[in-house]
Amino acid sequence: MTPKYYEERRTEHPLIFTPNIVLFPGQRMTLDLEGGAAQSALEDIERQGGEALFVTLHDDGMSPDMGTLARVVQGFRLADGVNKVLVQGVHRVRIEDMTQSAPFPKAAAVDYIYHPELIQPRDADQKLMHLVAMTAVHYLKAEGNLSESMLMGLLNTPDPCALSDEICAQLTLKAEEAEALLGELDIWERLRQLYVQLTVLNELAELSAELDQRVTERMNQSQKEYMLREQMQMIRDELGEDPQDPASLEETYQKQIAALDMPQSAKESVLKEVERMSYLPPSSPELNVSRSYLDTVLDLPWGVYSKDTLDLQRSRSVLDRRHYGLKEVKERILEFIAVRQLRQDSKGSILCLVGPPGVGKTSIARSIAESLNRRFTSMRLGGVTDESEIRGHRKTYIGSMPGRIIAQMIKSHTMNPVFLFDEIDKIGSDYRGDPASALLEVLDPEQNSEFTDRYLEIPFDLSQVMFLTTANTTDTIPRPLLDRMEVIEISGYTAEEKFSIAKKFLLPKQRKDSGLTAKQLHVAPEVLREVIHRYTREAGVRELERQIGKICRRAAKEVVEGAGSVRVRVANLTDYLDEPRYRDDDLAKRPEVGVVNGLAWTEVGGEILHIEANIMDGRGEIQLTGSLGNVMKESALAAISYIRSNAKRYGVEENFHALRDIHIHMPEGAVPKDGPSAGVSMATAVVSALTKRPVRNDVAMTGEITLTGRVLPVGGIKEKILAARRYRIGTVLLPMDNQRDLKEIPPEILAEMTFVPITTLDDVISATLLEPVSVKETVLFQQEKKSTAMGFFSAIPPRVSRSEAWHDHQ
Repeated sequence: MTPKYYEERRTEHPLIFTPNIVLFPGQRMTLDLEGGAAQSALEDIERQGGEALFVTLHDDGMSPDMGTLARVVQGFRLADGVNKVLVQGVHRVRIEDMTQSAPFPKAAAVDYIYHPELIQPRDADQKLMHLVAMTAVHYLKAEGNLSESMLMGLLNTPDPCALSDEICAQLTLKAEEAEALLGELDIWERLRQLYVQLTVLNELAELSAELDQRVTERMNQSQKEYMLREQMQMIRDELGEDPQDPASLEETYQKQIAALDMPQSAKESVLKEVERMSYLPPSSPELNVSRSYLDTVLDLPWGVYSKDTLDLQRSRSVLDRRHYGLKEVKERILEFIAVRQLRQDSKGSILCLVGPPGVGKTSIARSIAESLNRRFTSMRLGGVTDESEIRGHRKTYIGSMPGRIIAQMIKSHTMNPVFLFDEIDKIGSDYRGDPASALLEVLDPEQNSEFTDRYLEIPFDLSQVMFLTTANTTDTIPRPLLDRMEVIEISGYTAEEKFSIAKKFLLPKQRKDSGLTAKQLHVAPEVLREVIHRYTREAGVRELERQIGKICRRAAKEVVEGAGSVRVRVANLTDYLDEPRYRDDDLAKRPEVGVVNGLAWTEVGGEILHIEANIMDGRGEIQLTGSLGNVMKESALAAISYIRSNAKRYGVEENFHALRDIHIHMPEGAVPKDGPSAGVSMATAVVSALTKRPVRNDVAMTGEITLTGRVLPVGGIKEKILAARRYRIGTVLLPMDNQRDLKEIPPEILAEMTFVPITTLDDVISATLLEPVSVKETVLFQQEKKSTAMGFFSAIPPRVSRSEAWHDHQ
């Protein structure tokens, strides 16, 4: 309800937005206006009478419902196009509607014309006015914003509305606080709100003054202490009793450096720094720089070596105790350790453990250190882009420090630790240098015996350090750096290996971490298999450990609440892990036209690619979707070109490229996909879509195709086969040249799955495409009749090499 001392008038005004500035009635303010709309509005204002509605515009683009009608007193345009205007507020205006009409916006509004003669203040209102005025004068006087005459004018203002607007114009308020005061039409409520704001501002001003006084007192105290210290220093100089005298420090450092087992050239360089320090005055800031440098040199483990354990059986025992499976990896590590034990100079190749996350790369490095009885230290390289992280800073710079390699050597306290560079594939570079190039010297056995940190400026021997690195992929490791390392591939685990790891390692560990005993928590073996199959589908065991930890934590809660013991079975597993994340019907339930199960390698292990192809009437356009990279796009185009040149052989209409549009899609389009592994899969999907022949849903394939239809070998075979096993696919089509990679597959998987060698696309078509029949007949066809190639391979005895049998058959 509008107070009676306001008269409402409905008008229309030009609209001008002021960024985060609130104008009050009666206030004079100079504004800078930019843009063509503001220029047009100002020209219209000059013609119509010089008044416009000024509204605050926030950073987020929102504007309030209230504004101020103001008169443009003076305005002129600067050379840079900015309009500078002097305006004076007239009265409050409520906006009812804004229109974005050319050439400037306008607003239909309600003007609140203030009539001071209609104000009838009570005694309490008079006291409120006096209280607000006194509080404002106290604050503004302390801030020094107004002269004495203007402050007295505030105290003698009889009009409460003018008093509130004048005070608001002098305060530094947030835009939201000022808008609240502008939009309040009840004068007495506005004064009450203003009094609250003034009280807060006064308290903040007093607190600021108190802090300033404390800072001044502390500065005076510091100056006093400085003078006293200088006087004490002069007295000690006269008496010769200064314990921090550079001469006495020089003697102390000389004794400590002489006792170090460091090269003579390095010792001479450090002693020169000690001699230079002796000439520095005690008050010199360079004295602290020199002392920090010398302390860092003394902290390094010069000539300190841990004694290696030369027992290969102990090393084997440690690896077997802490890691399940990984037979080939363990053997290679034992060979590496044996060579290290035989070579006294400890030079040799640098191991790079490459594999998906969660397969135990870092823990293997720790096991190597334990088996050799060496200290273990590590450095994370993920996201490192500054070369100074490796080589350090010059000690002349402010805040300089040695590189992280020297810092880790200080922490290890020995010259021969096991040093792990973690996530070396995620190292970066920018304007601050290339850390990968700096690592070349560190990881080169021919150079790291004289590694020179910029901070030390003396060579430090890293040749006895056993350097290890880890990575998820070798694709992003710089080639010169990769050339200095020997790569050991650590593939993902099979389901049986995961089960053994969970039973022997993960469950006891998580049960202990949760404070439970074997009597308090019993997890059935079939529960672990269910978790592996329906809750985790990863190459490593990190997510499996998280799920087991969740079971243990919820069981611990039940034990604390009064349950004597907890037994987790498959029937009640959802009480501890909610609903399963994966289902058996993730793949197609039956053969479908144009749907193929491809296999891909990723940084986190193998994965199934669902490749779909669709044919539509059109003009021969090819559409590829699913966030495909350049390599996969080229594979799709090569596959389509081969199909066009061999249309008759596959029963495809010869002019399909002119009458049909082809759309190839890979679901989960937000996930980037690239690599030479899906050429065969995309070609099969397109042939299936063109011929209306369904593709077997229990078959997965990988391989690259050429323009002549040959199938080329690809990488990541073990990871891809493990992915097919996770999805319960029984048959995998592999390029003929990849048959040698089957020796890396565990025997239990070879016995359960069928691997079909393929040399051309014809082999793939004959092994995967069914006749174009109904769904019911397709199911019967799968059960009763096999294609020639698949029937042949299913009849091969287990002891016969499948690749040899296929070659003889051909």
